[in-house]
Amino acid sequence: MSTESSVFDVTAVEAGIAGTAFAGRVLHFASVGSTNALALEAAQSGARVGVWVADEQTAGRGRGGHGWHSAAGDGLYVSVLIAPSLPMTMALWLSLATGLAARSAVVEVTGLAADIRWPNDLLLGGRKCGGILVETAVAAARDDDRALLRYGVIGVGINVNHGAFPAELAALATSLRMESGNEIPREALLAALLRSLDEEIASLVWEYRGETAASGLLERFAEASSWVVGKQVRVDEAGGYTGVTAGLDERGFLLVNGDDGVTHTVLSGGVRER
Repeated sequence: MSTESSVFDVTAVEAGIAGTAFAGRVLHFASVGSTNALALEAAQSGARVGVWVADEQTAGRGRGGHGWHSAAGDGLYVSVLIAPSLPMTMALWLSLATGLAARSAVVEVTGLAADIRWPNDLLLGGRKCGGILVETAVAAARDDDRALLRYGVIGVGINVNHGAFPAELAALATSLRMESGNEIPREALLAALLRSLDEEIASLVWEYRGETAASGLLERFAEASSWVVGKQVRVDEAGGYTGVTAGLDERGFLLVNGDDGVTHTVLSGGVRER
């Protein structure tokens, strides 16, 4: 389905996601304020699965309230609505799983192996090429039950065919085209992302239920990210501190052995190399 005539080929995306939970659910827009806002509106009206993709966002959002540079037609700006049967204690795992799914999609379509800066920034050559914003709602629970996820909206922004960035971003951002030297079809990237995300979410549910013998999410994330262990970092929370990353705790939060002698748990991101 498409709400606007556009060169973006939704039919090609649908052909690539047949058999997934997202088949028949892709809505395309030429320009929107924020795809996450559209997905949240649908979720609050009762929807529990859907995909919103736009050629341009005029009010794209990143983590921590930061804006997201959304050049028209150059990037992949998509939000995915899901409602897996998971406890809210695993909400962060949705971000980690999406990071792995996005990394897998980039490798599949371009051959480029992106690094993941915890919790979910995609980096190529040390510069950011993708970001993820997950927004969740909790379902009402009885006193004897764990709080469950009501729904999650996963926003993904990937710099695909940007040839350049504004001066203030040039040293910090890159694109798949800039790194590969090739024009990248957004449709193929979106289809690969949705296929991988479908698998990752199913794996999360299996892991929560104890029904899989495969490597766990936290282990796979640590293998995919150079930021989890042994990275000299500075962290812009709790007044700011520096140290060396020391793995993930059981909830998926990053641990940092601080230069102050304290092992810190990073709760909200803002991790940068020093």
